[in-house]
Amino acid sequence: MADSPSPRIRVATLNVWGRHGDWTARRAVLRDGFARLAPDLVALQETVVTDDYDQAADLFGPEYTVVHHGTRTAEGVGCTIVSRWQPGRVDQTDLWVTDRVDPSDFVGQCAAVEVATPLGPLLFANHKPSWRVELEHERELQAVRGAAFVDHVAGGRRLPVVVAGDMDARPESASMRFWTGRQSLGGAGVAYQDAWEFSHPGDPGLTFTPANPLVGPDWRGISGRRIDYVLLRCLDRSPPLTVDSCRRLFDEPVDGTWASDHFGVVCDLTTPASRMTVG
Repeated sequence: MADSPSPRIRVATLNVWGRHGDWTARRAVLRDGFARLAPDLVALQETVVTDDYDQAADLFGPEYTVVHHGTRTAEGVGCTIVSRWQPGRVDQTDLWVTDRVDPSDFVGQCAAVEVATPLGPLLFANHKPSWRVELEHERELQAVRGAAFVDHVAGGRRLPVVVAGDMDARPESASMRFWTGRQSLGGAGVAYQDAWEFSHPGDPGLTFTPANPLVGPDWRGISGRRIDYVLLRCLDRSPPLTVDSCRRLFDEPVDGTWASDHFGVVCDLTTPASRMTVG
């Protein structure tokens, strides 16, 4: 009798870009793409929620649980977590760290859900800091606050923690160096494994690039960047889960339609023991 496959969970992040552009065509690409991907946990940014429309629910359908961050613009734009499993708890914190953080930019929260998965309990967080390129100081403060919030929710438990999102910062920036354990900030330090870097060392893996025609003209004066991440919290030496695979998501057009102005990131996670036994 053949061995049953080792359990895995699939996590992803994508900036949906609201309903900009040709939303009818983009919606079809996103719905079909997510259906084929069959993710378990997804961090979404720039989703739209109004009195009569829920974009994330529209894209994923009733088999998923949709958890919206509490802060949204007047147009209903904000962030959302989508989960295959009903969360046991939902927590969130604000990221209004200085007066330069503009509430109209739909930033200001890190949200986390705790779910029971085939790999055991897991904490999944969607972190969305300030996007303006000149606000790296704010992103540093937001990284420190977001990491402290996640640690508080974990409550000293050694459970797997995944933080995902559109971080609006290159890997070499101070905020991302903080997340990945390369430097401390504000007297604090954490260590998260960058799933893309682990799987593709040396590959820039750009997720916001002028190669995508949906990237607006205001952004074409700077080089392409990797700003979308899946991060795994390290305990002692490494994360309790292993990145089995990691790739970009929606990084090619479908029949001429690009899904978003960002490329996403999708990762399959497993236990270290399961990875070692795979032939």
